[in-house]
Amino acid sequence: MYNTLILSDLHLGAETSHAREATRVLKENRFQRLILLGDIFADLNFARLTKDHWKFLGYIRKLSNPKRNVEVVWVEGNHDHGLTNIMSHLVGVRVYQHYAWEYAGLRHIAIHGHQFDGFQVNNVRLNTLGTSLYLQLQKLDFKSKPIARLIDRLNTRWLRMSSKVSAGAINYARQHDADRIFCGHTHQAIHVEQDGIHYYNSGGWVDSLLTYLTVDEQGVQIHEYHERVDDHNSGQERGEADSSAADFSEESGLVEDIEYEDAGR
Repeated sequence: MYNTLILSDLHLGAETSHAREATRVLKENRFQRLILLGDIFADLNFARLTKDHWKFLGYIRKLSNPKRNVEVVWVEGNHDHGLTNIMSHLVGVRVYQHYAWEYAGLRHIAIHGHQFDGFQVNNVRLNTLGTSLYLQLQKLDFKSKPIARLIDRLNTRWLRMSSKVSAGAINYARQHDADRIFCGHTHQAIHVEQDGIHYYNSGGWVDSLLTYLTVDEQGVQIHEYHERVDDHNSGQERGEADSSAADFSEESGLVEDIEYEDAGR
């Protein structure tokens, strides 16, 4: 059993979101803690959510049941802003801007990473327009999506600047006396070590390379999800989304008490 499993940048609502595969990863692994490390949603438009997207949220709701003894943590990303407070009621999880925990004598920090992306911080509106264009391109090119994926790669390299995020994260970890720091945002799963501080990025779930992180007694591992035959028959028809949402709401109910906090203190 893992102490912690971390995944990020699922972008529910986007055509290229691999929600079905992400749900399978959660079902096939055992862990004490799950960290959803930001950008779980693509935008504020719930009409984009497919049946598989709602199934992912439904499974998160099941994991948050206290009887399962799994701590589910949602760390807010830049695309989640304005959504987490609503959805946390539905899936029953606590939402953080920064989450810290101790394990194996080491201090760990999870933060989405957009805080260290200077362009994104200073050009929020332009980044939002870029995301909208990306989603429109996905609709126009549903089967292969070469244009949309090119835009996503450019968006990652230009707007998110992986090296700057890693440098900013390592500096943040140093300021908070952390040994390991985990981010998403860049969609690039990497490990960087500097002066005894380890930075890990969990990658993403919208490209051809699908990755997640685990933490246990053996250390931190970057895992790659390998596509299976039945992943191509996911049944993500938009027409099924409304009924899926209704079924999900009826089954899960609403959580009355939700705490939204910054755990960075």
